[in-house]
Amino acid sequence: MPDTTGASYAAAGVDIEAGDRAVELMKEWVKKAQRPEVLGGLGGFAGLFDASALKNYERPLLVSATDGVGTKVDIARQLGVYDSIGHDLVAMVMDDIVVCGAEPLFMTDYICVGKVHPERVAAIVKGIAEGCVLAGCALVGGETAEHPGLLGEDDFDVAGAGTGVVEADRLLGADRIRTGDAVIAMASSGLHSNGYSLVRHVLLNQAGLALDAHIEELGRTLGEELLEPTKIYSLDCLALMRTTEVHAFSHVTGGGLAANLARVIPDGLHAIVDRSTWTPAPIFDLVGRTGSVERLELEKTLNMGVGMIAIVPQESVDVALATLTDRGVDAWVAGEITDRGEHPTGAALIGDYAS
Repeated sequence: MPDTTGASYAAAGVDIEAGDRAVELMKEWVKKAQRPEVLGGLGGFAGLFDASALKNYERPLLVSATDGVGTKVDIARQLGVYDSIGHDLVAMVMDDIVVCGAEPLFMTDYICVGKVHPERVAAIVKGIAEGCVLAGCALVGGETAEHPGLLGEDDFDVAGAGTGVVEADRLLGADRIRTGDAVIAMASSGLHSNGYSLVRHVLLNQAGLALDAHIEELGRTLGEELLEPTKIYSLDCLALMRTTEVHAFSHVTGGGLAANLARVIPDGLHAIVDRSTWTPAPIFDLVGRTGSVERLELEKTLNMGVGMIAIVPQESVDVALATLTDRGVDAWVAGEITDRGEHPTGAALIGDYAS
């Protein structure tokens, strides 16, 4: 016989009460990720940011970016660890924004789940809020959506959008770069949030490694390594701009170092990066060796140990390195800008990695 029970949102799989509880749990974390320009509180239909703060700019340019963390969320799901994913999300958005020389202002998030588990959602927001503090921006709002029937009860995904501001005459980019500029590399904290489809395929599917397995060369479990939070460089890059001249930044994400660096190199110039100036962390060798992945494939998929690049004039190198070192950032001169010559692609890696 047909079911004659009256239909309801709850019967369809959406738990409004659980969503309300998630909001209550996340409020304390959102309060920690504020700036003086933020108006109102959590629970409104939209976030408010007092734009009168931009009156101090001659010609303010708003900078926006949006991103997610890819299939890294599946590692978090399997391990039941959710807060680091929020940190990753902020890094992927705000480190794109600072590349322009922009100060991060505020961010919003979108969390999509198969079923609302309030504590899990609050943990994700906790990570986002903590990441916003590290990036110097505010978390002004977000959305949690429950999609029963489309996602499994434990499945979820996250995305975010951010806004920053930069003075027009301080906008960084290709037009500032000159022959002889130094390429300064900033170390990544690991895989960051790119290439996890390859990493999961090689280490989990092909090799059958367990996430809770202790890997000697990593010095910890595989799961701990794969969930290492993405480094947030925003405030480090802004500090660099305050202390010395910077011509450009490049955030090393999907596509690898060469492809992302090429995005900021002007026509007629070329970036030469020497692999022998650093040693990638063991996780990169583990992926390459275990999956017999060719080096070119690794380099166009993973960051290979470099998460951010700063391009500065030679006379700024010493101050730049000292500034980053004082802030606890492992940085070094990895190359230089030259005439294009025989390299038509904009950026190239030479030599072998340091052993």
